[in-house]
Amino acid sequence: MKQALLITAYKNPVHLNNLIDVFDDNFPIYIHIDSKGAFTDEDIRNLRSKPNVKFVSRDYKVQWGSINHLKAILQLCREAAKDISIEYVHTITGHDYPIQSPAEITRFMEENRGTVFMEVNKLPYHAWYKGGLDRLMYYHPHDLINVRTERNYKLKERLIKLQQKFRINRSFPKSFPKDLYGGLVYWSIPTDAMKYILDFSDNNPSFLRRFRFTYCSEEIFFQTIIMNSPYKDRVKSNNLRFVIWQERNGNNPANLDETDYENILKSDALFARKFEFPVSQKLYEILKEKISNK
Repeated sequence: MKQALLITAYKNPVHLNNLIDVFDDNFPIYIHIDSKGAFTDEDIRNLRSKPNVKFVSRDYKVQWGSINHLKAILQLCREAAKDISIEYVHTITGHDYPIQSPAEITRFMEENRGTVFMEVNKLPYHAWYKGGLDRLMYYHPHDLINVRTERNYKLKERLIKLQQKFRINRSFPKSFPKDLYGGLVYWSIPTDAMKYILDFSDNNPSFLRRFRFTYCSEEIFFQTIIMNSPYKDRVKSNNLRFVIWQERNGNNPANLDETDYENILKSDALFARKFEFPVSQKLYEILKEKISNK
């Protein structure tokens, strides 16, 4: 079974290379590097020289929470769709690392052939702020500014409050389904499901346009299409990713370290994130040895 890895990255070229080197030609790799990311021209040349790397793009400046992350993933999907021998696609980041060996991943996907592994939650979703609907109801400035600076974050908050005060609610085009769904953008899905997403997006251009100025649009776009499609009955709401959603080691989600290893082993995940160095170095070495022995 041939499976593609669709990777979005913005820093840590050494770790990205180590991640790529785990996989052989049965895992063609498609990469988008944030155009403002910490990659030199030499880093890009090194990536393109790897035999299993089929595509490297730097087309989008990816502000956190902006539509450009969604556009970058769609670009990688379109490139992967050109290879008709690919049966599954996995979206990951340059901060990920596999928990299972390539052979184990292949065996698992063959045993679950056709299943759409994607976290799905019908909106409003209790674990998201205001159920997640505010992401779509108001104009969010993430496409224009970096809201992770204190000044711009305050500007964003003022903008949202003004819209609430004057009851400015964004409308939806006819192409928008009534039932909306959300979840993490990292998933493992069969190629036919990916092509359905691309076809829907192409046939309903107003659907994609409506996600401009939507906070983390990639966490609603894919789930909403799939859950309003014939593929909804094939969905298993498990994205096969190990992530700890808490502040630890200087980040939320947590930067993983060796103390997470036992919980990683107990999980049914295929990939883990986030790896940040040097804090994740020992865990990386443990997993590398584990995978190489399989």
